[in-house]
Amino acid sequence: MTDELIGGALIGIAASLLWLGIGRISGMTGVISSLFVVRDTSRHWALWFLAGLLLALPLFYLAGGESPVEMTGNKTLLVAAGLLVGFGTYIGNGCTSGHGVCGMGRLSLRSMLATITFIVAGVVTVAVMNHSGGAL
Repeated sequence: MTDELIGGALIGIAASLLWLGIGRISGMTGVISSLFVVRDTSRHWALWFLAGLLLALPLFYLAGGESPVEMTGNKTLLVAAGLLVGFGTYIGNGCTSGHGVCGMGRLSLRSMLATITFIVAGVVTVAVMNHSGGAL
């Protein structure tokens, strides 16, 4: 079994356990936004979810894992990308983990359309980056 299959299975299992266990969808937008809802006194689950998210990479590195992805050192590009992702998440009513993993698993038409949009945008982005030599 490849690392990608194992990772995908773990994500699916975690999303299923959260949904079946406490009835929450594990999309990152919903998890993070629930931390800021003042009236919600039962948000301890989201704190644990966020803690697990933040600890996953350091634990991966401690276990001897290496990241196969290289990020750009261009701070302007990183800030612009972050703002675009945040805006897209807002207007798309969710992120890739919410729509792609949880929404698709629930056969949500809105999530299917959002996921197709994410994939098309990714393909276009890769094509533009490859055409420009990857230097923006």
